[in-house]
This record gives sequence, C-alpha cells and structure tokens, in this order.
Amino acid sequence: MRPTTPVRLIALTALAATSVVACGSGSGDDDPDTVKVAYQRSTDNKVRIMDTYLAMVKRRFEQENPGKKLRLLPVQASLEDYYAKIQQMMRSAKTAPDVVREDTFLINSDITSGYLRPLDDKLAGWKDWDRFVPAAKASARGVDGKTYGVPDGTDTRALWFNKEIFAKAGLPTDWRPRTWNDVLDAARAVKRAVPGVVPLNVYTGKGAGEAATMQGFEMLLYGTGPDPLYVPASRKWVAGSKGFRDSLEFVRTVYAEKLGPEPSDALDPNISTHVATDWLPAGKLAIDLDGNWLGKYWTASGAKPWPRWTAVMGRTAFPTQNGGDPGRVSLSGGWTWSIGAKSAKADLAWRAIAFMQTPDNATEWTVRDGQIAVRDDVAASAKYRSSMPGVGFFTDLVKDTHWRPALPVYPRVSNAIQEAMESVTTGDADAAKAARGYDERLRSIVGGPGVTTR
Repeated sequence: MRPTTPVRLIALTALAATSVVACGSGSGDDDPDTVKVAYQRSTDNKVRIMDTYLAMVKRRFEQENPGKKLRLLPVQASLEDYYAKIQQMMRSAKTAPDVVREDTFLINSDITSGYLRPLDDKLAGWKDWDRFVPAAKASARGVDGKTYGVPDGTDTRALWFNKEIFAKAGLPTDWRPRTWNDVLDAARAVKRAVPGVVPLNVYTGKGAGEAATMQGFEMLLYGTGPDPLYVPASRKWVAGSKGFRDSLEFVRTVYAEKLGPEPSDALDPNISTHVATDWLPAGKLAIDLDGNWLGKYWTASGAKPWPRWTAVMGRTAFPTQNGGDPGRVSLSGGWTWSIGAKSAKADLAWRAIAFMQTPDNATEWTVRDGQIAVRDDVAASAKYRSSMPGVGFFTDLVKDTHWRPALPVYPRVSNAIQEAMESVTTGDADAAKAARGYDERLRSIVGGPGVTTR
C-alpha cells in the first residue's frame, strides 16, 4: 500500500483493478511475447500526449520485433489516484505490469515495498546510458545503490504570468520579482485593478497531492536557506523551522487575502488540469507557480490550442524569500520507465524500455510532452532546441534547481506537508499551529532521532 494515504488506498483497491482491466484490450496477460505497459492517462479526455506517443512506439516496436507485442494499459486517474492504482496493481502477479511509468519521488518507496526490479544488469551493456546526465541517473537510484528506472525527462518550475492582465494592473510586462513580497504585491495589484481574475495560484493541500508539495511548498521552502527539508550530512529531516513556518505563512496569506482560487477550487484534485486548459487560456488567472510543460497544452495539437499564448504569457524565475543568492528557486523531478518485480518477461520488458529510448524516440517524447531533456544528444538536437518557446529559459533553471530527498519515507513526509498546507488554506490553523502539527507527524514517521531542529 502507498504509505501516504493508507485509508484511501483500501477504498481504491477494487477501483484500481477494475480501471486497469477496463483500459487493456485483447489477450496477452500470460503471453511470453507480450509486454504490458502501464501509464497514467489524463482525466481530461482532450489530453492524449502519452497515449499517442505510446501508440507510435507500439507500432514501431512491433514492426521491428516481429511476433512481439506491446499491450498498453492506460490508467485514467488523477495523479494521486494513479500512484495508488499502480501500487495496487504491482502487489499481485496477476495484475502487475511488465513496464510501469514511475514518478521518481516514489522510486524508493516502491523499492522498499518490493514492487520494482533493479536494472543494473541491463544498463551495464547499454551504451545509451552514458548519454544521461548524472542528476537524472541519481533520481532513479535506490538507497541500496542500484538503479530501478530509465528517466524519460525532467522538469523545472517558475512563475507564469499574463502580460495583458499585468498591463491592466499597471505592472511591468517584463516582471522580475526579487522577493516573496514582490510576488504578493503583484497579486494584490491585480486584485485591486482587475476584478474577476484570480491573482495568484499556488498549489496546495491533499487534493493537488505532490504538485502542492513540489510546485507549491518546496518552491517556497528551498528559498529560505540550505537543506531546509533534509540534511544529507546528518541524515536527518528538519522539523518545522522558521523557513517552514514562513513558507506556510506565504500560503496562508495567499488564501486569507483572497489572492488565490477559492479553497474549494484550490483543493480540487483536478486543479492542475483546470489551470492549464481553462483558467490561463481564458484569462481567468494572472500568475501561476507552475512547470515548464504548460506550453504543450496550448500548441495547435494540444488539449487547448491557444495561438496567442506566446504573446500573452510571460515567464520569470521564482525568487528566494528575501532576494538572497542565487536569487531564484526551482524544483526538478521527473518520471522513469521501470520493470515490475513480478514481471516474468524482464528481458522483453527491457527491450521495450530501450526502444523507447532510441535517440529518435527519446527526442520525440521530450518534444511532444514539453519535457526538459535528460540526455545530452536530445538536449543538443535542433528539434529539441526549437521545440517550444521558453525551452531555453526553463533548461537554464537546471543550474539552480533542487531535487526532493529520494528516500523511502519521502511520500509520507510529503503528505504531512500537504496536510499542513491545507490547514492554512482553509483557515483551520495559522502557520505556527500547522508547523507544530507537521513536527508531530514528522517525528511519528521517521522517529525522534531522525529529526533535527533549526
């Protein structure tokens, strides 16, 4: 079971199996020549980027490997429900996929649960592995030192802002905030001058799940000082520090001053879809703390074609709390293709993963999904460098980015952060009370000796 939401997982058990079986078609469960590939399908029926990419891969793979088949198992669910359903699938040999798309923040948790197979024996003879940047390789590595996935891209995060709304609010269209207060002041200016528009979106609460932790809270926390969440040198997690409280206070301010969405909208599990395919294209949202991938929704082939987006939307780095070095913050994550521990077809499953990562296929995926390249040959390709307006800006942020602690307990720590965020979003707690609640959860998760205070 997924450690972050155990009660919810029990309720989802039947739904998980039903959803997956319904998604697959045809036979092949026990066929030694068929590889089952599980992945998340967007809850927005207009978003089929992964589906169309994998359909292309399936066609090419089967053409080049006569007699071998890929059976695609899309799991249509919100991100948090996808995590739950995939983990439920991997518990049983009857439902376990051969190849599964894994969020890197869950790698160590799923290793501990015995869901994934190490790939070191496969990687040892694969020349393409040298093409991957070290940070991407590390994101797929377990605490045991073995590698459990092949990354297919990474991401960075920053502020997106609507230049037309900014002009109405008297704000500069080349906006470059230096501090958190600069961000809040811009949102306040929008609220005063442009009624009916949500000034600022910061993902929050359990509904948004890891997006709340990573795109919201950690973008704040990592601008407050070094190692604000986990200290590698001492192998200890940091209790609710001043930086932690200040980050919660920022979130509380956004919602208490009605600078953000209504709490009911902010806590909706599908908020990220609403932001990308409705609020931003429709001019309903002025500032969004979000990822590099948004542009993929607005291209001619995207879920919400928006021809004017390159002229309307600006991008700027999210600042550190008080403008301290390096002056900007980003978080990076990503996904991998992994082999399920219960797969009886590891050799064929590996052949499928390696096929996804031919230079042509790797470039195709990176461009289609608006990813930041993790392979040097993809990053150097003209197709990638010209693929999306702003790709250079977001790629440059990798120099100052941060990575989440890749430890088995991280999903539970993340869930505790989401609970603290939700309590200040709804007004049930102030920042100090929410931080104390987080401290208690953290100590129960990792034990007192595994916690340090600042």
